Amino acid sequence: MKNKFYQYIQNLQDQICKGLEASDGATKFREDIWERPEGGGGRTRVLENGAVFEKGGVNISAVHGKLPDSMQKLFNVGEADFFACGLSLVLHPKSPMVPTVHANWRYFEMYDPSTSLGTGSRKVIQQWFGGGQDLTPYYLFEEDATHFHQTCKTACDKHNPDFYPKFKKQCDTYFWNAHRNEARGIGGLFFDYCKATNEMPMENWFDFVTEVGNSFLEAYVPIVEKRKNLPFTEVQRTWQEIRRGRYVEFNLVHDKGTLFGLKTNGRIESILMSLPPHVQWVYDHHAEKGSEEEKLVEVLMNPIDWIAP
Repeated sequence: MKNKFYQYIQNLQDQICKGLEASDGATKFREDIWERPEGGGGRTRVLENGAVFEKGGVNISAVHGKLPDSMQKLFNVGEADFFACGLSLVLHPKSPMVPTVHANWRYFEMYDPSTSLGTGSRKVIQQWFGGGQDLTPYYLFEEDATHFHQTCKTACDKHNPDFYPKFKKQCDTYFWNAHRNEARGIGGLFFDYCKATNEMPMENWFDFVTEVGNSFLEAYVPIVEKRKNLPFTEVQRTWQEIRRGRYVEFNLVHDKGTLFGLKTNGRIESILMSLPPHVQWVYDHHAEKGSEEEKLVEVLMNPIDWIAP
């Protein structure tokens, strides 16, 4: 399974980067190959100062070795070896009319440390998939929110009609800036610890996660194309940078992926690639009453269902 999924995310990285470069039209991704001293490594691709994307990254990694003490406590296990691979992406557009987007799809295995390190002879004691994708607009276009969520629902419905409402709710819960009492964005999907059951073996989870991954460009690129040439003002750009500050706060305070990367000695440049290049923190800032900015904040404080049941 780990080899199958790692091959998938390598191909998906190529597919997504190609689609985003076509949408930007002015720049290409820079690629860095890196190695983790404890085992494994990754392929980081970053785009900066494009016509559409101010900064973005589409990264894959596959790391393995001894599970650090901090992660043993998190998973409530003793000494164990692990393997983890995944694709993680974040895109920060120049225009405040175009939303930021994040996505991640990952696979994790844990092994009995008493079994051999030889290929194919490790005893897997735990394995699961996780992932999701979420949209963070600066100005709310309801039709864009509906499109993004409908694409997520269509991918989910091919596997289980209960998945979309369940994983949408989990997304709203996970991407919640508790110290601000607001969502990071307008949500999407979030799922984790997806383990084999009689009804859903690991092969089925693989099919589901790859279905969602394959739908990403369809979910995001049409929104980019619709909004990337809209005019905007310096006031709107300032609002974008203030809202980006909330994005940074979530990633550094609450995000499990950031925490996992830091605690497993991941590559710091790849982990913090998700942070936008230009951000503002304005003291005690509030959106003007009745403004488009306040309209967004109201939705962030009270997540709604974008697709009718």
